[in-house]
Amino acid sequence: MARSKGIRPVIDNRKARHNYHIKESLEAGMALVGTEVKSLRLGRANLQDAYAVVKDGEVWVNNFHISPYDKGNRFNHDPLRPKKLLLHRQEIRHLQGMQREKGLTLIPLKIYFKNGLAKMELAVAVGKKLYDKREDIAERDAKRDIERSVKERNRV
Repeated sequence: MARSKGIRPVIDNRKARHNYHIKESLEAGMALVGTEVKSLRLGRANLQDAYAVVKDGEVWVNNFHISPYDKGNRFNHDPLRPKKLLLHRQEIRHLQGMQREKGLTLIPLKIYFKNGLAKMELAVAVGKKLYDKREDIAERDAKRDIERSVKERNRV
């Protein structure tokens, strides 16, 4: 039986949606070395403090930690080296224009494999203030209470 080569999520930046308002997102390929891909397939990476910048017409991801591969010996990679994202020129120009706007930043949301290739979902986002985070938490709690009361009413 053949294995499906669909989308398989590997690493997710769960804090991103808590700390940022997501304006838009897009898919980008990544230029990686062999041991980085092997570590990613094992799920040994961290997107927590990662961010992307447009520099000289190219998009680079900084602070994206991919742990060294156990069996990589001398061919292992530097865990925090900047990784190049592969995008169309038009997409890069669009991101460059968005990045110039005040307060907008480029953050990775998740890493996954699509047809055997490593992809990154990149988002244009605005940082949330403390009161925005509190509103989100209150909203989530209210929704949970409503669902709980509806469930109890249906039980009786």
